[in-house]
Amino acid sequence: MAKNGDHDLRPYPQYKDSGLPWLGRVPAHWEVRASKRMFSQSGERARPDDEQLSATQAYGVILQSDFEERVGRKVVRIINHLEKRKHVEPDDFVISMRSFQGGLERAFARGAIRSSYVILKPGDEVHVPYFAHLFKSHPYIQALRATSEFIRDGQDLTFANFSRVPLPIVPPDEQKAIADYLDANAVKVRRFIRNRRRLIEVLNEQKQAIINRAVTRGLDPNAPLKPSGIDWLGDIPEHWQTRRLKFLVRNVNEQTSTRQPDEVYIALEHVEGWTGRINLPSENVEFDSQVKRFRPGDVLFGKLRPYLAKVTRPDVSGVCVGEFLVLRGTDEGLLPEFLEQELRSKRFIDIINSSTFGAKMPRADWTFIGNLVIVYPPTHAEQLGILEEIGQQTASLQTAIDTAKREIDLIREYRTRLIADVVTGKVDVRDLAPAEPPSANEQIDEGIDDEEMLGEDEPELVEESEQ
Repeated sequence: MAKNGDHDLRPYPQYKDSGLPWLGRVPAHWEVRASKRMFSQSGERARPDDEQLSATQAYGVILQSDFEERVGRKVVRIINHLEKRKHVEPDDFVISMRSFQGGLERAFARGAIRSSYVILKPGDEVHVPYFAHLFKSHPYIQALRATSEFIRDGQDLTFANFSRVPLPIVPPDEQKAIADYLDANAVKVRRFIRNRRRLIEVLNEQKQAIINRAVTRGLDPNAPLKPSGIDWLGDIPEHWQTRRLKFLVRNVNEQTSTRQPDEVYIALEHVEGWTGRINLPSENVEFDSQVKRFRPGDVLFGKLRPYLAKVTRPDVSGVCVGEFLVLRGTDEGLLPEFLEQELRSKRFIDIINSSTFGAKMPRADWTFIGNLVIVYPPTHAEQLGILEEIGQQTASLQTAIDTAKREIDLIREYRTRLIADVVTGKVDVRDLAPAEPPSANEQIDEGIDDEEMLGEDEPELVEESEQ
């Protein structure tokens, strides 16, 4: 996406030191004020007719029913002690435990939210859309993070934390111009990301069609076929073998709480869906729970949200989180790399996903997976030939997918930098704001960009016990 208007972004004519490390130099006409003089804390209890709200990083604070509609998934409703919850009005801000990660959340609906949250009421000098951007900016989040001893002590972020970060005072018309500019830019960015994700979806469908056919029909279109006896599988080459997965692999459950110096640690977020690529963090990761050991060549299958297709085959030893099945081959006739490709094929993933349990965090069960039928050629030579052909036929598609993903990453980085620069006064957009701000419909996300983001929201949607 072209960075429209970047050449028009210029600094303000004059600056002064704000006295705040996170804010730095600000336009000369800006001031700084204690945040508690701009926002007050509300302790109003839920009203009898309040609907339940969800605090989400993707959408702000919205009705749970709206969240369900947007993500297409039911959430658990709270039915007890609703009177102990807190009342929220549109344009309030909500401080949650995650606020040090993604900013305070703006409320877009009236309703009730759990009592551990802090509700902020904006004062007369606050233009809510401007502060919605400021609270999401990286400099502010880092400043809020610096107050967060609660990370160590396991305490919630409080109004006292919020009050320790002074805020800029910006003229009202300037706040509006900044918010309108960023809202208009957000529409362009979302449109760009949406188009790229549609492209990725089309390319992935083409790639998966190639893989599905290759691992279930082979390379010879004229090969005689036979019924597999499995509805979702259909006909397969006559000379291919069929066995249930549990007779081809062992589900290894070697638990440990330690990791050797030469072992890697793999969590679900380290595995890229549909490719199996492993992206290990650069820093050393500590863990405080039991993990599973695996060997080179074991196939790791992510059983949490299997529709993400987090299936990989590490070439080193290590430990992984318990949400992976560690599948170790017991039949020398089946190559682990062929099994990996088949387990990650869309047809296989779809049938596993249809068996999951748990509305909030769906998981697949080994008993079901182990009973699925695996089809494969009888020789290693034919299996390797199929794998080589898959690689050749999908290489250009994967390159295009990777390019589109990099473009999405770059535009997000640009957007993050832009927000930080604009809300802290490093660039002047007063004359760049659109004559008409984006409509409400244009400002609404049409979906969550990443399933990982949904994962951050979901803990807010479990059934809670109000004391």
